[in-house]
Amino acid sequence: MEKDRLDPSDSASTTERHNDQQNNRSQGETGPKKSTPLPRVTFSTFVLSLNTSALLHLGEIPDPVSGKKDKDIPLAKHVIDTLIMLRDKTTGNLEDDEKRLLESILFDLQLRFVNASRQ
Repeated sequence: MEKDRLDPSDSASTTERHNDQQNNRSQGETGPKKSTPLPRVTFSTFVLSLNTSALLHLGEIPDPVSGKKDKDIPLAKHVIDTLIMLRDKTTGNLEDDEKRLLESILFDLQLRFVNASRQ
């Protein structure tokens, strides 16, 4: 098994390990600054994460580090193309709510992309 892959026999999930690390830090251990617990990884949370990335690159939301709204149209297009690829590759395999979410996000991002490209 490759080192970079998750071991399915590992009893603690990534989220559980993250939460354990947060608890250890709150009990006096030092390390990176405390962050909020990670959400469970689902198709919907993955799509929403890509949506946030596209909105960032479209200059719609500020960069969480710099606080600035910067546009990077080629990166926004890359994320939108990734979502289109996901839609195409998952046709017939999504729950109705997942399909609606993906279609809705794609529609919104494509409109925003056209508007951002014109400016």
